[in-house]
Amino acid sequence: MNVTWVMGFPSGDEEGRYLTIDMGGTNLRVCEVALTDGRGEFEITQDKYKMPSDLKSGTKDQLWDFVAESMDNFLKKHHRGGQTSEKLPLSFTFSYPVTQPTIRNGILQRWTKDLDVKGVEGQDVTPQLEAAFEAKKVPVHVVALVNDTTGTLIASHYADPKVKIGSIFSTGCNAAYMEEAGCIPKIADAGLSPDTQIAINTEYGAFDNEHKVLPITSFDREIDEGSPRPGQQTYEKMVAGLYLGEILRLVMIHLHDNDGLFKGQDISRLREAHVIDTCFLSTIEEDISESMKDIYDAFNRELGIKPASHELKVCRYLVELIGTRAARLYACGIAAICKKKNITSCHVGVDGSVFNNYHRFRDRAAQALREILDWPEGTDDLVTLQSAEDGSGVGAALIAALAVERS
Repeated sequence: MNVTWVMGFPSGDEEGRYLTIDMGGTNLRVCEVALTDGRGEFEITQDKYKMPSDLKSGTKDQLWDFVAESMDNFLKKHHRGGQTSEKLPLSFTFSYPVTQPTIRNGILQRWTKDLDVKGVEGQDVTPQLEAAFEAKKVPVHVVALVNDTTGTLIASHYADPKVKIGSIFSTGCNAAYMEEAGCIPKIADAGLSPDTQIAINTEYGAFDNEHKVLPITSFDREIDEGSPRPGQQTYEKMVAGLYLGEILRLVMIHLHDNDGLFKGQDISRLREAHVIDTCFLSTIEEDISESMKDIYDAFNRELGIKPASHELKVCRYLVELIGTRAARLYACGIAAICKKKNITSCHVGVDGSVFNNYHRFRDRAAQALREILDWPEGTDDLVTLQSAEDGSGVGAALIAALAVERS
């Protein structure tokens, strides 16, 4: 659990223009956010830049040069040709676990989401990025380093004050919430009032790295052993979008090799790692027709496999099991925060492609929360999951505004 130094929620009176960068596992998103004088109101300009796959296992210079060049291109396109007499404030959404000595600095603890860039772990990412800006004469300076979950929490609360938890369920899985400074032993000497609210980035994707609590299967172990960081992010590898397709792939290969699934078919494509993404699973679950034509077409198109009718039913059932397990395990993380903070009623702002696009995920997670938190029969859901506001854009800009105000 990492302290973010984001102290309290925005008042709603924040104004100004702020640049943001969101570096996730697939794309780099660059925005300029204009906060207006009405709560929840803003204007946003944004571009996305696809991260080349070789960057994910390259060097720090290659990574930061790409980020700086993307920002340079954005400014030239949207900000008076990139010419400005002063450095512009930037909030950098960096969706990886860091130890933050200040709100603008963060030492990378470890890469997640299968990134393995050399020369960054154990280092402060802010001076590395700012050095790349300086080298390319990009007029930007970092005022806040933000985890995407923290940005989601801040942006969602800005639009809906009932939000008490921000969560990401996409390539990875994580959550953030507000904690009292007096309950955080690691900052006991920071001189803060015990009731000061500070956002905590839980990094609960690393829960049970010791493999003592979660119901781990042989397929989970195989995914862990084949990842760039074996023994890390155990919980995340069981639930997050990056891994759900891989779990399905390994189960189907096991059934082919041991029980004759897809007998007589060429499954060479299926044996390729990460050939199945979460969209494939969603397609299978959405087809509840008797013919299962969409499922058949997906297997034929993506894997070159033409399953028999009974095999289609088996695969649909497998996907239901994998999707249900992911949703129920995901709900455990949200429920744990609620129990720790004695939250009996709140909204949870959730962002990410799996939450927003995966068929039935939201309903399954809601049902799991109802069971875990043991709500009385017949009552409405007391903790509700809802699509989050723009955490990496608006949330990051709001945090930048808070940081500038307090500097």
